[in-house]
Amino acid sequence: MILYLETSNLVKLYVREADSVEVSKLVSDAEAVATSIIAYAEARVAFARKLRDKGLTEQDHARIKKDLDRDWESLFIIKLDDTVVRSAGDLAEKHSLRGFDALHLASALELRNAVSLPVLFSSSDTRLRDSAKEEGLQ
Repeated sequence: MILYLETSNLVKLYVREADSVEVSKLVSDAEAVATSIIAYAEARVAFARKLRDKGLTEQDHARIKKDLDRDWESLFIIKLDDTVVRSAGDLAEKHSLRGFDALHLASALELRNAVSLPVLFSSSDTRLRDSAKEEGLQ
């Protein structure tokens, strides 16, 4: 199984949140882990917000950024191209998704179409998870 991590669950690998343990288990059980290229910027935004809100110390923030940079090299990164972006537009309309959520779903569907292994879509967002199920993702 290939695990596709939407940013909300990617962040859980670095910051202790609800379901962090479950996401870590999914990662350890997966044959490969994938995400969209946009997840890097989104994760860094989430880390910076936690630092500003005093949920992280400066030292923790620096360590988390370093850990993300190290781990990023081992993830299968879905790049955005015209096909993915246009698909995201269609998905946003169909499922009433926000822009980056639609890009994540389109990226996961692109991955599913390119591989023979099942793709498990992991997100903390209920609407996005429901939309992924409607599109045939686990």
